[in-house]
Amino acid sequence: MAHLATPPHRTELLVFQPVKRKQCAECRGGPLAMLVLEDGVPRCLDCADLGHLVFLPRGDTALTRRSREESGLSAVVVRFNRRKGRYERQGVLVEEGALVRAEARCLADAEARRRRRVRDARRRAVEDVRFTEAFAAEIRRLFPGCPADRARGIAAHASLRGSGRVGRSAAGRALSEGAVVSAVVASVRHLDTPYDQLLMSGVPRHEARRRIAVTVEGVLGGWR
Repeated sequence: MAHLATPPHRTELLVFQPVKRKQCAECRGGPLAMLVLEDGVPRCLDCADLGHLVFLPRGDTALTRRSREESGLSAVVVRFNRRKGRYERQGVLVEEGALVRAEARCLADAEARRRRRVRDARRRAVEDVRFTEAFAAEIRRLFPGCPADRARGIAAHASLRGSGRVGRSAAGRALSEGAVVSAVVASVRHLDTPYDQLLMSGVPRHEARRRIAVTVEGVLGGWR
């Protein structure tokens, strides 16, 4: 017999999904969707005393593991992959009650994970609010003339979680002066100058920045 992609434990029962039409050597039933080889001949699950088991396809590792833990009798289901020249696991056969209990355990875990995600989301939201406030306060310290609403807007934009903006960088999280100034400059560039229009008209980025540099410095100077 060809080898298995992942060899079974020596005590595991093997059930095959045949690639060719097969009949049970004992009851002559068939074609068989699954069979057991006993003494080299195929037998259906009923004749092999496995007919009461239910099939659980592969894919959910936790459910498979727990189903086998709960099941007094189980079997690994394999099918021959002609292209790869080996048998591959397709799932397991387990007792129906075991599957029900395993599903209940997994659902309980899923609910626990959901509650943890909710708690984590709340914690992150609180952290984000505090950090945004700290970022805005640092903007106001460096640029006392910056309107409070504008500082909060810059801080919220720069520190948005998952944005990859300067506020989420290591320097930004440390409230370094360079990161804070960069966030303010970016805001002024986009909101207080024709920078975006220059880019849209085809002006290269570095040239567009050169043209608006005086305006940016004027705004920053006023805020300082």
